[in-house]
Amino acid sequence: MKELVRYLLDNLFVDFQGTVDIDHVREFLRKDDSREARVLLAKLNQEGDISDMLETLSDTLKTALNKGINDAVLKEHLQMYSES
Repeated sequence: MKELVRYLLDNLFVDFQGTVDIDHVREFLRKDDSREARVLLAKLNQEGDISDMLETLSDTLKTALNKGINDAVLKEHLQMYSES
């Protein structure tokens, strides 16, 4: 069970649902006067696309999921599944 849990955690895929495109992101960022928003908006305007941002964000968020989705939680869900 430990190996299965580790494998599933290592291969977890994070994605974003809903419609998100460069225009939506620009609209959100233009309403924000923070330095971070301005820097991100400039980078996205230079790139002209958000695909790299979303891919990078998905990859980095995956490592943060261990704080909420961990071995014990995944094992519990696998056990519930196997007993259903």
